[in-house]
Amino acid sequence: MEPLITINDIGRKYVIGTEIIHALKSVSLTINKGEFVALMGPSGSGKSTLMNILGCLDTPSKGEYILNGINVSHMTENDLAEVRNSEIGFVFQTFNLLPRNSALENVALPLVYAGIGRDERLDRAKKSLENVGLGNRVTHKPNELSGGQRQRVAVARALINNPSIILADEPTGNLDTKTSIEIMGLIEDIHDKGNTIILVTHEEDIAQHAHRIVRMRDGLVEKDYLNTDIHKVDRSAVKFNGLPSA
Repeated sequence: MEPLITINDIGRKYVIGTEIIHALKSVSLTINKGEFVALMGPSGSGKSTLMNILGCLDTPSKGEYILNGINVSHMTENDLAEVRNSEIGFVFQTFNLLPRNSALENVALPLVYAGIGRDERLDRAKKSLENVGLGNRVTHKPNELSGGQRQRVAVARALINNPSIILADEPTGNLDTKTSIEIMGLIEDIHDKGNTIILVTHEEDIAQHAHRIVRMRDGLVEKDYLNTDIHKVDRSAVKFNGLPSA
């Protein structure tokens, strides 16, 4: 199987005054298409730095990163922005929605950067919202939606460009337990449709939904293993609008 992500000897250092901080020392990973990987580690372990590099939000100080056949290790900021928009869908803990825009406009936003015409943008955004069970909330602004609904809007936006990877950074961090279960059910559905998911979390129970767990410590991969005790969301226990069959 052709790897979707290959990183070899990735390091990231920051110079602060006279001090050099090695956020990542040497990390090598391969992630194949269709995997569901949880990236875990305590504060300061390097997981956020690695997430930023995987998401093309930052470049490594050393090493090589190949994403879907493209070497993105030393790209310019403009080139990285193009790769981000076409290859990666982001879901953040804080939702990152524009407060004055409707759910429909928020979901359509990546298509603006992709140069898609207005009618097609709105049509695709409406379908994406319907896929996450929010077809009746297209005109609502973020402050008119619950936390779970806002995260569903963020998921719909992440999927709009058919990205190679969904990168979810603490996607349930601001949600109550019941809503967290619903969002993890939605992420499971997305994975079941063949999408590659990288989930960044510090919560053990959330990580247990992933099929593979990568644990980080002190800028290194401490452990990388297949999860034999996968926790799947019990659909009978929660009212949930999943994705329709492809």
